[in-house]
Amino acid sequence: MKKIYRYISVVAIALSLGFSSCERLLDVTPNSEFAPGNVLTSEKGITTLLFSAYAHQQTQQNSRFVINNSEVCTDMALNSGGAENGQLIHIMNFTWDTGVLSFQGDVWAPNYRCIRDANDVVANVDQLNANEETKKKIKAEARVLRAQAYAILYNWFGPVPLRTSTSQPGDLARATDDEMKIFVETEIMESIPDLPNPGREETFGRLNKGNATGILAKFLLNTKQWQKAADACKAVMDLNYYTTTQHEFKDLFKVENKGIDNREMLLVLPCRNEVDFGNWFMAGALPAGFKSTPQVPDFVYQSTMANFATQYRLRTDFVNSLAANDKRRSLICTSYINNSNATVNLLNGDNARSFKYWDNNTVGNNSGNDVPIIRYADILLSRAEALNELAAGTPPVECFSLINQVRTRAGLPNLSLTDTPTKESFREAIFRERGWEFISEGKRREDLIRQGTFVSSAIARGVSSDLATTDKLLFPIPQSEIEANKLCTQNPGYN
Repeated sequence: MKKIYRYISVVAIALSLGFSSCERLLDVTPNSEFAPGNVLTSEKGITTLLFSAYAHQQTQQNSRFVINNSEVCTDMALNSGGAENGQLIHIMNFTWDTGVLSFQGDVWAPNYRCIRDANDVVANVDQLNANEETKKKIKAEARVLRAQAYAILYNWFGPVPLRTSTSQPGDLARATDDEMKIFVETEIMESIPDLPNPGREETFGRLNKGNATGILAKFLLNTKQWQKAADACKAVMDLNYYTTTQHEFKDLFKVENKGIDNREMLLVLPCRNEVDFGNWFMAGALPAGFKSTPQVPDFVYQSTMANFATQYRLRTDFVNSLAANDKRRSLICTSYINNSNATVNLLNGDNARSFKYWDNNTVGNNSGNDVPIIRYADILLSRAEALNELAAGTPPVECFSLINQVRTRAGLPNLSLTDTPTKESFREAIFRERGWEFISEGKRREDLIRQGTFVSSAIARGVSSDLATTDKLLFPIPQSEIEANKLCTQNPGYN
């Protein structure tokens, strides 16, 4: 009966059953397809569990945390004011430790809940009363979701305990680095053939061959497996589905262009302008007393829209690194008109704002813009980076055709071998391009770590070298996990 209790609790949201009623339900046999004998043998039952895994992955934390935690510790962004600053100031100043961070739990727990549900799907899908194709697809989705969760955990914490079944003990040691890499790669590679082609998935947001391969490509890139990363990016390109030419950059993130028809987006955090589902980023990006801005004239501010006390800001040096004619500047607010009809300059003093997620139908805090996790531009730039790292000397010709697809949309001239004749100079060009392209998409931290400049960049902007150390390449594992799992050791540099 314990096993049945766990499954019922997993699908509680779908069934609108509270935990307080679960024990009473176990005293009787439910007259439904969720009865003990068939809860995971019906397609509806097991897809409910699968959707629970999706829910933990896609709503694991508010989108503003996904963005800010990865950017305020870099040369791109910073924060001031409001309650959020109490957490973000430690990330900005590299003063975090196990006692001052709370967001690690917002990463750790939802991903392990996703893993738990995915494990149960994988363990039970073979007994499903469905055809083999359906069972293979469901298992493939669960395995990729599980691998993605581990890739996210690895990005933040390094190797973690690999929980792959419900029969493992509670105390479980962290996997080795190689075990983590092999697991993520194997899970996704073996699952891709059983997933639908992009655009053929039943619902936008579900996994397909394109976004699953994209997840793998980014993991391989971040772990510097250059040839495998280049090959995975090429596999996405060879699907001939995704493009950078469908939308102008300024329109790419609009609510009306979200969904399955936006062929730039491989994978997103789906958002709606509803409580608990909204994208909260703009509420923190709006400056005090905001009324309008000439940079984004289509944005019509309403008095019902929230304007947080906390302020999500861009660093002036970073904004000034974009060329004056770069179309990506069209979503950066550098001046605005306030409620007194006075023009306020924001460019100086590290005070410009990213307006990438403006939505005229925002309700309170909640905008409806999806937050990109993987875009096609990322795939192109990732392959260019990987090919350059594989080169013995000068960057391969293909590197330029890849980066120039992104630059063309931005309205910039093509880059050539004359501009970046060496491997090192092209590497610098790639990281500059990635910074400009992915503002407010939560990629800057991992990019700087991969480039080897995360620590030196912090020191260059004034962080003490006693604080900005290589130990800070990883965040501390939540103390609650260390206390609950006696075999799980803390990352170096944290007590």
